[in-house]
Amino acid sequence: MGVTIRQIAEAAGVSRGTVDRALNNRGRIKPEVADRIRQIAEEMGYKPNQLGRALSMSKNNIKIGVILQAAETPFMQCVLEGIERAKDEVDSLGGTVLLCKIPHISGRDTIDAMEHMRSEGVSAIAMVPIEEEEIKAHINLFVEEYHIPIVTFNSDMEDTKRLCFVGQNAFQCGRAAAGLMGELVGGCGKVAVISGYSSNPSLSNRVLGFGSELKAKYPEIELVGPEYCFEDNHLAGQATEKILKENPDLKGIYMTSHGEEGVCRMLAKYGRAGTVKMIANDFMGKNYELMREGSIHFLIGQDAQIQGYEPVMILFRLLFNGEQPKGELQYTEIFIRNEYTIPENL
Repeated sequence: MGVTIRQIAEAAGVSRGTVDRALNNRGRIKPEVADRIRQIAEEMGYKPNQLGRALSMSKNNIKIGVILQAAETPFMQCVLEGIERAKDEVDSLGGTVLLCKIPHISGRDTIDAMEHMRSEGVSAIAMVPIEEEEIKAHINLFVEEYHIPIVTFNSDMEDTKRLCFVGQNAFQCGRAAAGLMGELVGGCGKVAVISGYSSNPSLSNRVLGFGSELKAKYPEIELVGPEYCFEDNHLAGQATEKILKENPDLKGIYMTSHGEEGVCRMLAKYGRAGTVKMIANDFMGKNYELMREGSIHFLIGQDAQIQGYEPVMILFRLLFNGEQPKGELQYTEIFIRNEYTIPENL
């Protein structure tokens, strides 16, 4: 990925507008300041983007909206980094990215955000949807009636008119977790599932993939749950306590969402940390620390930053020169780590 105008501005201690004037020889700027900015840009490997210049000259301001749900969770904070990188790139090319961060999961807030972005004149939207009929109808309305293309990321809505999806194949993720869990518990016994929201398509598909693979490959494993914690550590702890009390012979827990700390605290409280095998998702938060302690046995990861970056750039390329996405389903790679594969610097 190339050096952005914002990065040059930060290195030079000036505004992005000053950098733009220096690199494009326009507007009023002191010669010595312009020379210093050009030198910094050259040292950083900046290459002028002809598309950006053309876009700026045409005064065609491409405006892309981004709706991020569960924005305060550790995973979505990493997704946000990718969105910010795309925003910088679109900014440097003369476009605009409007970001709406919803701290929780809410269909009503999502629809309100979509309508607000339409009123702001966005040409396209990248969004994290949830499994609600009203959301599906709104996606179709925006695409068919308002001609606003939509890319979903992290969670998908396959039965809508959305352009494409960028994110993990959640069903396959659940299957992978089931394969790991089946071996951890010896192919038999009780295994519980704790998830975040039943309305989150990605989390629901993890649960479905996990259950279907256990049934097919490990028929002697009894599935408990799912229980829902709304991606809250306290509620995840309460769900774990309920499961442990009702199933004292529990052998494993698959945690599909944020809330891992709450689960591990409750397992420790009951003296079951390490003996109850646990599989969780994503390489962030305190997950590596919990893995080192022996509370989590496997982590299944996905590329969070790509999920933030690529949807914005897909829409920008579409709006700028009509470039269509490479495919309808753009799955990120599934990674698996245990205590022996934790990166040394983490």
